[in-house]
Amino acid sequence: MRPQPSHPTRETGLSLIELVVFMVVLSAALAGVLRVFIQAGAHSADPLQRRQALAIAESLLEEIELMPYTYCDPDDANAAVAVASTAECAGQVEAMGPESGETRFASPQFDNVNDYHGYAMTGIVDITNTPIAALSGYSASVTVAAAALGNSFYPVTAADNVVLKITVTVTSPDGNSLALDGYRSFHAPSPAI
Repeated sequence: MRPQPSHPTRETGLSLIELVVFMVVLSAALAGVLRVFIQAGAHSADPLQRRQALAIAESLLEEIELMPYTYCDPDDANAAVAVASTAECAGQVEAMGPESGETRFASPQFDNVNDYHGYAMTGIVDITNTPIAALSGYSASVTVAAAALGNSFYPVTAADNVVLKITVTVTSPDGNSLALDGYRSFHAPSPAI
């Protein structure tokens, strides 16, 4: 025979109230975590559209930055030697925006950085003006303006007209815009000595 304990033993475990409270707390935490996953899944296409908009902006900006920037229109007889001002042009001073009849696609084509000022396209097209079906929901616009650069030893103001700031803005199908800036400095070959 075993001796009986002098005090009653207490059973261990969870009461019904403790179990219900645990389930409520766990459900609330799980609902919060699931909400984060649902929101992340719903917006998972956004990074793809942003990367595509960035690729479009980079491509257009590079195309523009590769163009010459001279005081005279590149068709001007003195375009290669006008290094001080527009007064050295034979008659075709380069102005902001395209010259009469110039387009990005057909002859005569844009031939200077500032010809792109005001350029816009809805639905992205390549350099041959062929629409790219997968990019039909995107749009792009370009602004070109004189900019100030330099430092205290060599200040360059916007009035000097030797640096242009190029801003390419691309809007994705979801309505978000992305702007990319670049700079192009004046370039003309040295005059004949």
